[in-house]
Order: sequence, then structure tokens, then C-alpha cells
Amino acid sequence: MKILVTGGAGFIGSAVVRLAVAQGHAVVNLDALTYAACLDNVASVAESPRYVFEQADIRDRAALDWIFAQHRPDAVMHLAAESHVDRSIDGPGTFIDTNVMGTFHLLEAARAYWTACERPHGFRFHHVSTDEVYGSLGATGRFTEDTPYDPRSPYSASKAGSDHLVRAWAQTYGLPALLTNCSNNYGPYHFPEKLIPVVILNALAGRPIPVYGTGDNVRDWLYVEDHADALLTVLTRGVPGRSYNIGGENDARNIDLVRMICAFLDQKRPGGAPHDRLIEFVQDRPGHDARYAIDPTRIRDELGWRPTVTLDQGLERTVQWYLDNADWWQALQNRQGVGLRLGAGA
Repeated sequence: MKILVTGGAGFIGSAVVRLAVAQGHAVVNLDALTYAACLDNVASVAESPRYVFEQADIRDRAALDWIFAQHRPDAVMHLAAESHVDRSIDGPGTFIDTNVMGTFHLLEAARAYWTACERPHGFRFHHVSTDEVYGSLGATGRFTEDTPYDPRSPYSASKAGSDHLVRAWAQTYGLPALLTNCSNNYGPYHFPEKLIPVVILNALAGRPIPVYGTGDNVRDWLYVEDHADALLTVLTRGVPGRSYNIGGENDARNIDLVRMICAFLDQKRPGGAPHDRLIEFVQDRPGHDARYAIDPTRIRDELGWRPTVTLDQGLERTVQWYLDNADWWQALQNRQGVGLRLGAGA
């Protein structure tokens, strides 16, 4: 297939690009190169004859129309989005503009292209979303594809809005759309503003490791390369009109996750041990969801997909990757907002 991947220079998008090229697909990477994007993430495939990069914004309809006409993709994988909850609290407008309006413009460009090509049966529009659209769970239960939407942050509300647009375009116009909602991702090339890279980099620098509230918030952790594999499985084998929840089957409290990372750092950088002495409980995030958990039954039963990386394995690989790739993350330290506490103003 020739796949148009939006946001392919970001964390999850670049994992999809690398794996798609490795599997033999042709990839057109469309990315606006905003603050969290980095072309170093796809350097390993940049010289492949199956890879093309186009710098463009998904809100730019003229640019989208040109890219569709120029490259004539067989499928779209839409990952371009603003994704940091704390940033959405400080500046919600950017999230509405990119995640909602950007998705609208991309849907319209894809629909126009698909219609002009006489609606090829094999065309797919795969929209990649988050489990945060479902809101917060209590002590029990898991999110299924039928869980009602209940977003609690500007970020999750903007993603919920984009999910609804995709479903509406599928229902109204017949656009062959697929939708996936994933749990928290982690792994190589994770931009250094999210929890796991913040813990690793602060620990290496001997700085306090911030843990929001009491650290009891629970997340399901999905290794990013497992996620990329799941996304390509859905694209190639999923049923248009269906949605699939993708989880790592690795639930953990934030404080336990942080301590696991510290333990790996104690082994690999014993000079700073014990790293958990740096843990510092800080003011909680406004509206912080208590617990997320994914029920992966549909993707497992219908498509035969399950994650392959346990949380122990994935965290050790991730810690080692950051130790081995200091040049990558050091180059990002001066980007806007990195190292600052965001989202506390509310």
C-alpha cells in the first residue's frame, strides 16, 4: 500500500512510519514540524525509495489537496494532533484548531480525493485516537468500544470531537473509516515532556522527579512499537466502520511506574542510586482522571492482535534507549515548554 501518514515525525507517527516502510509499504509522511516533531525520528528510513516527506499543516486544505493529487495514497493514517494534556489546559484553542478543525479539513480532502478516484473499494481512512475520550473509571471496569464518551480535559474533548467527525463522515458520506483508541504509549523517541521521559531525564540530572498528587492514578501502558504494529494490523485487516481499542495489558499506578524506572536506573547508573530519593509529590493536574483501563477483546478476537512487550521489558528498553541516545534528547531541551510545569494555572 501507499500510506499517507499525518504526524509522521511525532512519537507514535514515526513508529508507524518506520514499521510501515520495514513491512514494504510506501509512506508519505505529512508533518507540520511543530514543537514536538523531529525528523531524526525517521532518519532510519529517510533514504528509502519507499519514503517521502511533505511538510504541511493539516489545516491547510490547498496543501492537502495537492498532496493527495501528487501522491495518490491508498490509505490515510491520521496521527497528527496536539496531545499533551497539560498544554491543553494552558492553551485549549490550539487543540481545538488542530485536532478538530485539522481533522475536518483532512476528512474533506480525503473525501474529495476518494470521490474523484470513483470511490475505490480498498481505500481506508484510519483515525488514531485515545482512551482519554472515555473519561475516568472507578476502581473497577474497563473501556470497551461501546463505552460512552465523557472527556474531562480540553485535549480529550478535542480528540472526542475529531472521533465524532470521523464517524459522521463515514455514516453520511460513506467514507471507509476505521477508528482506534489507544492507552498510554511509551518507548523510544518519546518527546521529553511526558511522564516517562521526564522521570528518566530528571533522575539522570539529579533533579526532583515530579509525581502529580498521590501518584495513585492508574494507566494502561502500551509500548509504542506494539502500538504501531496494532495500527497497521487494523489498517490492513480491520472492517471499515468499526472501532478498535488498543491496550498494552499493563495497568500500573503512576507512583509504581516511577519506582520501576528508578530501579532500572539504579542498575544501569548506580552512581546516582537510589534514584527514588528524588521523587517529589507535587500539586495535582486539574481534572486529573483517576483510572484508565482497556478491554482489548475486539482487536484480539477479530484481528488476532495482542501486545508482545510487558511493562518490565518495555521500561528497561526505554531507559536503555534514553541512556544510549543522549544526542537526541539533549537537542530538544530548549524547545518551548520542555522542563517546565505546565497546566497548573487552572
